[in-house]
Amino acid sequence: MNKHYKEIVSLFLAIGFALTTFAQDPTTKEIDDLVQKTMTAFNVPGIAVGIIKDGKVIHSKGYGIRSINTKKPVDSNTSFAIASNSKAFTAFALGMLVDEGKLTWDSKVVDFIPEFRMYDPYVTSEFTVRDLLTHRSGLGLGPGDLMFWPDSANFSTEEVIHNLRYLKPVSSFRTKFDYDNLLYIVAGEVLNRASGMSWEEFIEQKIMNVLGMTNSAASLSRLKSKEDIIDAHVPVDGKLQTIARSLSETTNAAGGINSSVEDMSKWVTMILNEGKYGDNLEKQLISKKTLRELMTLQTVIKGSTPYNTHCFGYGLGFFLSDQKGYFVAEHTGGLGGMVTQVTMIPEMKIGIIVLTNQQSGYAFTTITNQLKDSYFGIKGTDRLKEYTAMEKSNQGKGDEVTDKVWAKIKKQKQKMDFSAYLGKYKDPWFGEIEVMERNGQLYFKSARSPQLQGKMHYLEGNTFVAAWNDRSMNADSYVNFSLDEQGKANSIKMKAVSPLTDFSFDFHDLDLKRVKEQEE
Repeated sequence: MNKHYKEIVSLFLAIGFALTTFAQDPTTKEIDDLVQKTMTAFNVPGIAVGIIKDGKVIHSKGYGIRSINTKKPVDSNTSFAIASNSKAFTAFALGMLVDEGKLTWDSKVVDFIPEFRMYDPYVTSEFTVRDLLTHRSGLGLGPGDLMFWPDSANFSTEEVIHNLRYLKPVSSFRTKFDYDNLLYIVAGEVLNRASGMSWEEFIEQKIMNVLGMTNSAASLSRLKSKEDIIDAHVPVDGKLQTIARSLSETTNAAGGINSSVEDMSKWVTMILNEGKYGDNLEKQLISKKTLRELMTLQTVIKGSTPYNTHCFGYGLGFFLSDQKGYFVAEHTGGLGGMVTQVTMIPEMKIGIIVLTNQQSGYAFTTITNQLKDSYFGIKGTDRLKEYTAMEKSNQGKGDEVTDKVWAKIKKQKQKMDFSAYLGKYKDPWFGEIEVMERNGQLYFKSARSPQLQGKMHYLEGNTFVAAWNDRSMNADSYVNFSLDEQGKANSIKMKAVSPLTDFSFDFHDLDLKRVKEQEE
């Protein structure tokens, strides 16, 4: 849901706060030039940019095309998937229920969802609404995401909640930040049970309709019109191609919202106005007290920047930091073929929104930080040049790893007896996969995630590499078999080959055990 999270956070923590070459208050031409050059540099077909300052939208514009297939232009009303920027809406909606007295941030999850279970009974009993939103559960990065990633697997909300009990922690409860999506799905279910409305109905009726977000919806399928929406784009072997849009309704509370830069500007303006909206700001959507809680640091993230940042962490639905002496709240979001970023600097009354239809986080980071630092008044560095170099360096490191693996695979000449590996294997939360033989080669197929299938190439020992049929995913995985005393495989462990593979391909969390013949 927050695709390329590692890449995005590394941008925050490395050189991520850009120096700019243009003056404070950039002109429309300067913004246009920046966006056009960024699109070219990172091969992004379409981008929409919004800027709010002092309570007014001073820039709201689309660039490029919605799809390389239709060639129709992006405008300020074009709908993009905002992905994990939806998390702020979920936290905000729960905050509205706090204001209504229907729950507190420290209400126990089991009081609303009695069937909720984590791996550790103590954690289950102590888990609060606040814990759902702060990425400090003790689970690892992106645990269980294969239940909905990379495709629209058929796991229901009920199954996601049930399967949490099988995910083993990697750290102690409330001690460490590790980004997750599943607990935001649970947060959406808390909202449902506390309010009596589905998450989708609440977000649309209580927030979007109130703010006049007419080109937005809680999911792609709920958009009233699909006349002005983007296609998702991924570069494969250097050539851009469209891919199918994610349609998993289960994940809406974690990343389902579709919106335009025009509508997102209304959302950001309301937050910068401390929850007030209306022609004369006479109406209040959320209390100032609750909004301050959303933007209060809850979970510390280790790291520092060369940009005078002393604190970096997560609040309730927002990444929070101090940058150049100013408080900054921001979030990124990503699904296959698209990434987005929303940034707010409340003391300066500035908001920046960048929506894209390609999955390079470098593009929105270049634009956001160039604009951000123009308002900070910092000059002298070509950020586009620096991020282009960073992308090239990281891609080179990733290619070096995968090239070595494929070179080793190509050297394998011996014929193999695959019989020891064939069969069905089952993970308690992901379900069954099957290792079969097709045309003299091992083949991997998942029962519940249709895109996870492809040929398996022998590497060494009892390790193969699964090369997925969908080459846009960049997620080939090691498949390591453990053998029993008779030399027959009885379990599988997996791990992504490339260091650039998105964290939501959480192969490493799988614990696949052979299904006994009587169970098949």
